[in-house]
Amino acid sequence: MVELKTDTSIDAMYEAGQVVGRALTAVQKAADVGVSLLELDEVARGVLREAGASSPFLGYRPSFASTPFPAVICASVNDAIVHGIPTGYRLRDGDLVSIDCGAQLGGWAGDSAISFTVGRPRAADVRLIETAERALAAGIAAAVVGNRIGDIAHAIGTVCRDGGYGIMDDFGGHGIGRRMHEDPPVPNEGRPGRGLALRHGMVLAIEPMLIAGGTDEYHTAPDGWTLKTNDGSRAAHTEHTVAVTDAGPRVLTAR
Repeated sequence: MVELKTDTSIDAMYEAGQVVGRALTAVQKAADVGVSLLELDEVARGVLREAGASSPFLGYRPSFASTPFPAVICASVNDAIVHGIPTGYRLRDGDLVSIDCGAQLGGWAGDSAISFTVGRPRAADVRLIETAERALAAGIAAAVVGNRIGDIAHAIGTVCRDGGYGIMDDFGGHGIGRRMHEDPPVPNEGRPGRGLALRHGMVLAIEPMLIAGGTDEYHTAPDGWTLKTNDGSRAAHTEHTVAVTDAGPRVLTAR
């Protein structure tokens, strides 16, 4: 069931989203050659703590996971697409890093992700990240009253496929509100004009996930969480929490 949020609730979700935005900004600023993923997780924890927010990631255990998630960020490096667990791995020159972060504040959730490179970037990685950002922008632009979920999915998928990138067909965006994951699912590929009609008060986490090798195939790493490309190619992940309003899409996690 899809819950329509009031304007007051959307304003409260904006406050949670701003905490997420500050956490991601701080993590990206701290990310440098030699810094560990666990240290980046500590940076995000500090931002949440200062804001009086909690993490919807920490201890989260969906049906596919064998263990609860042990951190407040997902840190996915190079061929890891999403759900990477922060470890003692120290960033290296040229690494492509995707950071996903959430915050729970005042009973409302925010969720956002960024991808960036550390040190000297590869041209292919820059193009991959730029395409992921364009796909996210296209999805957000389609999140208007009167459109349908399929319009968002089609907008994202068109940018990704035109760039020659792969898309995971069973992971994508989602509704968000009191809980981090709510209805409806928001695929990253689909047919326009299909699916649930978008209405004022719907809040969605829109999140393109691109695979550089062009294949859609991936696997779960031995940690039970990290999803990695089958061909070893790199991946990028971008995400914003977006409210559908009569005035147009409102990005609640803008940085």
